[in-house]
Amino acid sequence: MKIVIPGGSGQVGAVLAREFHAGGHDVTVLSRKARVAPWKVLTWTGDACGDWLRSIEGSDVVINLIGRSVNCRYTPANREEIFNSRVQSTRTLGKAIAGASKPPRVWLQASTATIYAHRYDAANDEFTGILGGNEANVPSAWRFSIDVAKAWEQAANECETPHTRKVLMRSAITLSPDSGGIFDTLLRLVRFGLGGKAGDGRQYVSWIHEADFCRAVHWLIDRDNISGPVNLASPFPVPYIEFQRILRNAWGAPFGLPATRWMVELGARLLRSESELVLKSRRVVPGRLLEDGFRFAYPMWSDAARDLCERWRLSQRPA
Repeated sequence: MKIVIPGGSGQVGAVLAREFHAGGHDVTVLSRKARVAPWKVLTWTGDACGDWLRSIEGSDVVINLIGRSVNCRYTPANREEIFNSRVQSTRTLGKAIAGASKPPRVWLQASTATIYAHRYDAANDEFTGILGGNEANVPSAWRFSIDVAKAWEQAANECETPHTRKVLMRSAITLSPDSGGIFDTLLRLVRFGLGGKAGDGRQYVSWIHEADFCRAVHWLIDRDNISGPVNLASPFPVPYIEFQRILRNAWGAPFGLPATRWMVELGARLLRSESELVLKSRRVVPGRLLEDGFRFAYPMWSDAARDLCERWRLSQRPA
């Protein structure tokens, strides 16, 4: 297959590009910065012109991951960049797909599990899940993330692509042992004795192992009957306190210092990030994948954590 991955230079994009390239597929990544990679990399400027347009023509699959990192303070300038980098790029890409004489047969559009409400009482699937934005007593920054997610999906839905099936991937955190990735950050806390309870520890963590993420993407490409929102997450989200305990056990860490809510808030400010990334309860399950018969290789966090820790250790050994 000819696969184009706009925004494919980040952690998730690298995971997918590596997977498809290893499988013998023709992979093109669209990136704002030129870089050397085993696959083709073209410059994405955000404009409706340039070499990247030719990559869309005749492609089989487009996987759009473009979006400024949300791991930052939500200042007015950053909010504008986070919003526009997602919405405007999606509209531009949609126009390119709609205008292609030979458009891709499927467009997988990044979204996020953050679109669902902060809740503890029940899991959010695609059928009965509650979209966020109306919860009482949550910070305005949390509403901003939900507004961005909704606008991101709306931008894709508004694009008229009659010959291209669209799937909105509401992804949980994708965990791989790659340097600088989310798992690398979580493990660093554990390695330095800081991987304990954060806040009250009840907030749910929704996650997906990189192997299952790649397998789910393959599944969505192959299933012509699936379109619209799809949750990409393990069927078993766990409370943060349990998530960290399992990770500590997998690593062999004897303890993890807890952090109160105010400590999390202070730490987020010092790290130029937002406490929402830790404190929001994301209890999301993959209703549509399970309904369609998808089987997870790593449904349980304990198995995934052991695998990721082992592979992280191997990656640190001298070549």
